[in-house]
Amino acid sequence: MDGDHGSVESEAGAVVFPAGGGELGELIRNFDWSKTGLGPIATWPQSLKTATDIVLQSPLPLVMLWGPDGVMIYNDPYSVFAGQRHPQLLGSKVLEGWAEVAEFNAEVMRVGLAGGTLSFKDQELTLYRNNRPEQVWMDLNYSPVMDESGRPAGVLAIVVETTGFIQAERQRLEAEDHLRLVVNELNHRVKNNLAIIQAIGAQTFRNVVDLTKAQASFTSRIQALAKANDLLTGEHWVAASLKEAIESALFPQRPEDHGRCMIEGPPVRLSAKTAISLAMAFHELATNAVKYGAWSNDTGKVSVTWKIEVTEAGRRLQLEWRELGGPPVITPQRRGFGSRLIERGLAAELEGEVRLSFDPDGLICRVDAPLRAPESES
Repeated sequence: MDGDHGSVESEAGAVVFPAGGGELGELIRNFDWSKTGLGPIATWPQSLKTATDIVLQSPLPLVMLWGPDGVMIYNDPYSVFAGQRHPQLLGSKVLEGWAEVAEFNAEVMRVGLAGGTLSFKDQELTLYRNNRPEQVWMDLNYSPVMDESGRPAGVLAIVVETTGFIQAERQRLEAEDHLRLVVNELNHRVKNNLAIIQAIGAQTFRNVVDLTKAQASFTSRIQALAKANDLLTGEHWVAASLKEAIESALFPQRPEDHGRCMIEGPPVRLSAKTAISLAMAFHELATNAVKYGAWSNDTGKVSVTWKIEVTEAGRRLQLEWRELGGPPVITPQRRGFGSRLIERGLAAELEGEVRLSFDPDGLICRVDAPLRAPESES
């Protein structure tokens, strides 16, 4: 072995350079450097050989950009970073090898060959390592490499990819933001439900005469609210089907003979808040039908139908609850909580019109309201 670091003598006495270096060491030894600006490997100056040995022996991804063209010499860890661009990058000019970031590397060469250093933390770049664009983040450190005269002849780059860390950190922050939104949304829903329960309790027990009857009504209404919440939970509280909201509200009261209840209409999605209001209103209608209306006998029927009407102002929902075959309807002398909930509460929520008609043949409830796409509620 002679005094050159990284060189060994073959059995024939010829010096082998570089010695070792893994896959890249072998590629460098067999590469035709005469076709590059560096010339045949046998003519390389000692400064270039020494720098090459440093690159090959490092456990970090290193690449050396030698000469004015920045001819690339790198090690095995860097080849992993390069992806499918390896091994074509070896011996190429850096501005051509990484054409998509040529402007960035041109500045690196300008500063490095002038004797300056550069350092970047989590530098974001778009690279085509595997025949497609990738957003990558890297810690980059550049320093000049001196030749025998002490002048900068190349630039040594330490390239440590931090893409995985950055993506994991972003996912963590997104998860924290999502959790924060979930907690805020949960608080909002709890407050809304408490307000609804408070209103139901105040109306149900106001001027109560029969406490047992009032308690049963209160329990029934709370159960309807719970079923509406169950429906929305299954839909992740984003939206709910109009048909499912109606079916859920009617299920506890509707007769076993399903022919006595017809529900029909095109698919419609409702916001979470609207779905709860609608379910509560239809619970009141169903309860009234069981007590006094079409479902209070053995033959009465209820039909719930709707359609979507397209106007110049947008789409509108036309919905009708109609009872037939029940006892003759008598117009009440005063509006109870259920009627107020339907006519005022539902109308306000839908920003439309809700009318109750006490027709002698059966109660009719008509809804006319604008139909809007459901959105997440704050």
